[in-house]
Amino acid sequence: MLKNAVSLITGGSSGLGFATVERFARAGCRVILADLPSSNGEKVASDLGDNVTFVPTDVSSEHDVTNALEEAKNRFNRLDIVVNCAGIAFPEKVYDFKNGRPHSLKSFQALLNINTVGTFNVIRLAAGLMGKNAPDGNGQRGVIVNTASVLGYDAQTGLTAYSASKAAIIGMTLPIARDLSGQGIRVVTIAPGLFETKMTGELPKEAVKMLISTIPFPKRAGHPNEFAKLVQDVVENPMLNGEVIRLDAAARFNI
Repeated sequence: MLKNAVSLITGGSSGLGFATVERFARAGCRVILADLPSSNGEKVASDLGDNVTFVPTDVSSEHDVTNALEEAKNRFNRLDIVVNCAGIAFPEKVYDFKNGRPHSLKSFQALLNINTVGTFNVIRLAAGLMGKNAPDGNGQRGVIVNTASVLGYDAQTGLTAYSASKAAIIGMTLPIARDLSGQGIRVVTIAPGLFETKMTGELPKEAVKMLISTIPFPKRAGHPNEFAKLVQDVVENPMLNGEVIRLDAAARFNI
């Protein structure tokens, strides 16, 4: 199903998003790579060839997302797949008792604005373009795959804002799938555990080692290409809809 399909992948210049862009492009899918102007999206698109087009995009901006969708419409006159990978993360406790400082409201809002509002912004705008597709043999017009996190279920201390932003994505998966079902648009969310990404690389090595020790099997961080493979599996399986899939090697992170 990837060959000759048209996709929009946010946050596609690094980490899980990059692995997905790379996998899709090599399978013959046309990819609109939507990422920040400051990202290396232009280089990624150049390296991966003609199947990838970079469009500078802030997912929380209606103007930017509309512009990325216009690129898909003008170049291909359709949009079959959306993969939401754009996101940010940083730790901060609700109250720093040592320094007498509460959690920054600005940083809390920033996390929700990118991770949650940004994801919803892309979905709501992309649905209109997807809905214009002719249905396939299953009556399907499009597929939307979101990225949450297992931390949306069981986050550790200092991750209130991040957990809230990902829990919201988990929570809106089923109602959005139901909203869009009449147009034959599927919606699925993947909740990854510990993966080898830039975010993980910024954690102290001892913290990563501790997290890996809690993973039953395989006892390691996931590879981004394993995430990308699941995205492809979701796209190609028409019965997957309204579901949140944990990709975490059975990990349950404790305090």
